Amino acid sequence: MASSTTLKLSDDLKRRIAPLAKSTGKTPHAWMVEALEVQAALAERRREFVASAHAAEQEVAKYGLVYEADEVFAYIESKVAGNKPKRPKPVKRS
Repeated sequence: MASSTTLKLSDDLKRRIAPLAKSTGKTPHAWMVEALEVQAALAERRREFVASAHAAEQEVAKYGLVYEADEVFAYIESKVAGNKPKRPKPVKRS
């Protein structure tokens, strides 16, 4: 179910949106709704990323284990090349 809301846009912003919307075959309303959907999705992804990074930071603090970046990159490159490399081993953070 959709509900309506009111946005107060500057005249300049309204003038900028109109041709952009038209160039995509959308009404200014549809263009703005899509823009809001995209920004909401980006903000949600960013929030999930930060939460994941925070959880990883806590895990490192708890166990002190990390992977050497060079070893991880070499492992990934080898996998992409079709090889079967040994997985990198975690090391104690110093």
